[in-house]
Amino acid sequence: MKETPMSNCERRFLLRAIEEKKRLDGRQTYDYRNIKISFGTDYGCCIVELGKTRVLGQVSCELVSPKLNRATEGILFFNLELSQMAAPAFEPGRQSDLLVKLNRLLERCLRNSKCIDTESLCVVAGEKVWQIRVDLHLLNHDGNIIDAASIAAIVALCHFRRPDVSVQGDEVTLYTLEERDPVPLSIHHMPICVSFAFFQQGTYLLVDPSEREERVMDGLLVIAMNKHREICTIQSSGGIMLLKDQVLRCSKIAGVKVVEITELIQKALENDQKVRKEGGKFGFAESMANQRITAFKMEKAPIDTSDVEEKAEEIISEAEPPSEVVSKPVLWTPGTAQIGEGIENSWGHLEDSEKEDEDEGGSDEAVILDGVKMDPGVEVSNIGSQDAPIVLSDSEEEEMIILEPDKNPKKIRTQTVSAAQVRAASKKPVKRRRKKRAAN
Repeated sequence: MKETPMSNCERRFLLRAIEEKKRLDGRQTYDYRNIKISFGTDYGCCIVELGKTRVLGQVSCELVSPKLNRATEGILFFNLELSQMAAPAFEPGRQSDLLVKLNRLLERCLRNSKCIDTESLCVVAGEKVWQIRVDLHLLNHDGNIIDAASIAAIVALCHFRRPDVSVQGDEVTLYTLEERDPVPLSIHHMPICVSFAFFQQGTYLLVDPSEREERVMDGLLVIAMNKHREICTIQSSGGIMLLKDQVLRCSKIAGVKVVEITELIQKALENDQKVRKEGGKFGFAESMANQRITAFKMEKAPIDTSDVEEKAEEIISEAEPPSEVVSKPVLWTPGTAQIGEGIENSWGHLEDSEKEDEDEGGSDEAVILDGVKMDPGVEVSNIGSQDAPIVLSDSEEEEMIILEPDKNPKKIRTQTVSAAQVRAASKKPVKRRRKKRAAN
């Protein structure tokens, strides 16, 4: 599914807001979105939320043979997946240019910067080494994927614990988590990517662009840096020309943001480690907010039900007793009855109003019928009398039975006139036809 194009009005609105140093989510020019880090029950599993952009990180390991040119070093492998669940524009089973660019940038940021000691992953030189695999899944896309992915990758690596091993001769023993405590990875530093979006050929600058801001930007600058202000990698895309002062200003801003994010990561790791040692509850389910439909847990509110019967008796005793009403049938006219007290009859007033409406509407009906031309096969009985039934409907014929007192019921066949026929006939001259009554 192709990405929905942005309208020109929306594009102009965004650019005008950026020129006035305003953003749709209320942030300032150099503000980052809120970062939330939550850990799973297993080591090496985490979810990082950068605003509404969510990335799931999972680290796994296995013993493999090393590479021939690096017999004493372990293997690091990074894989980022963009699924249709994150955004409809991502096509499954196909590597887009964006995905290839993001994977290469992650490898340069984390593997080429030597943030992990790969020599510590060697078990037997030339035979057995640890292969660390980092899988990143984009759960929701709202802009700035690379920053959220880099944070999720480094957090998952810091949180991961590999099984302990022992080597005796040529025999390698792998211990489970119950037999020995798992061993954390040796991490030298934590490189974090910070993205800068440029607009109007580098005139305006935004930090941490959202998805809509990425659509209208002219260029993107990504700087990977650690808290020691060491630049691990830098990449510019979009084809814009940046001045030296602009790059230096972005590097200073990135240094401040990286220090803040690193402190947040370390605090989240310490809290998770503290909860696990104390035997508390941890995992994704515990990190969700309560009192929501999507929450997995609900706190139980204590309810005291020991004196429910006593309180019920008090409420009943204090309440007023119901009034005793005896229902007596009331005969208004022969053949009718009413049970209960009832209220004053108001049908008489309604009948009077109906009679007035009929008197007012009678003249109007006569005017309408004067302009009607009847077809030759149409018979209208008793036009001159006031009791003649006149029915306007869409059906062809109806049978109407008029009941008169002390007389046998008579059947009168009337021809109904539809509203369309009335409008069509009103344009022609009027001709009346009366049927003579048969002699008794």
